[in-house]
Amino acid sequence: MSIITILGAGAMGSGLCTPVRNAGWEVRLWGTWLDDHLIDACEAGKPHPRTNVPLAKGVKLFRAAQLEKALDGADVVVMSVASVGVPKITEMALEGISKAKALWLTSKGFCPNNEGKIQLLPEAIRTIAKQKGISLPPIVAIAGPVKANECAEGKPTATIFGCKDLEVSRKYAREARTDVYCIEATDDETGVEICAPMKNVYAIALGIADGLEEGTGFPHHNLKAATFNRAVKEMSLLGLALGAKAETAFGLPGVGDLEVTGLSGRNKVYGVRIGRGETAKDALAEMDRLEQTVEGVPAAGLASTLVEQSAPQLKEELTLLKAVNEILSGTDRPVVKVISDAVLPKMP
Repeated sequence: MSIITILGAGAMGSGLCTPVRNAGWEVRLWGTWLDDHLIDACEAGKPHPRTNVPLAKGVKLFRAAQLEKALDGADVVVMSVASVGVPKITEMALEGISKAKALWLTSKGFCPNNEGKIQLLPEAIRTIAKQKGISLPPIVAIAGPVKANECAEGKPTATIFGCKDLEVSRKYAREARTDVYCIEATDDETGVEICAPMKNVYAIALGIADGLEEGTGFPHHNLKAATFNRAVKEMSLLGLALGAKAETAFGLPGVGDLEVTGLSGRNKVYGVRIGRGETAKDALAEMDRLEQTVEGVPAAGLASTLVEQSAPQLKEELTLLKAVNEILSGTDRPVVKVISDAVLPKMP
């Protein structure tokens, strides 16, 4: 039986336990020092506080101080912490990761290095390992339209595994597949890793359109559709500029993940708050109070810096990214005007 150690006991980490356990793996779930209350609930047999679904049967739980034990003998390690925690957890777990056959990555975001250069998460992890003189196994980027609670409940789910070595993607797509957790394989690691955080940024804009309906009592479906279209185009443009395949943005990591995140994810909920009248600052403070991390907020600023550093030719073309950042910074303009200017077609 293959052993998989999932680092991070939050929603996605706990949700992933269900399919890999059902696929026949020995599953270990390790919680950081911030996850004690989550581990407490699972040990008590209660539903996981983030997914409201009980943890899959047979999952072995480990607390922060038990990292070495959790990693011992693992065939696969999964990085499933919030993107801001990836560098620290990588450093802590490097020795164990280096002994595994693969590192899977469900974390979504961008990571500045010591010089301020914005990196995709796999690149950041490889940089840390190189600095420590440690060799890494292949990295498999995981994305797609996966709500953690539905995954945990065993509902039909499509996801994508992206590795630079296509055969590695295919290997784990086969070995982690169940009747309801079905996996597409790709060698476009870059495209998967660009779509993963960018759809969080753009889901904020989709949420704003829904919030406008709540605030005004009249639907803004046309605006939301135009926003969705613009978001997918911008993910494709950015991916192409950074070496990804254009079609990745139109598949599970882009269109698929944006759809599900725009329906009910935390980034969408944050956008709804803004659309119905809350300031970006106040809305974020309330989400923080509720322990609802809004990954799209830091990702928006980091994405703009990434564009300036690595794709400056797109700076004026990524109008929706620019609009989201304007709103997050506390614009004086009506948010409906900011979004409309960014996504509606210009005069031909």
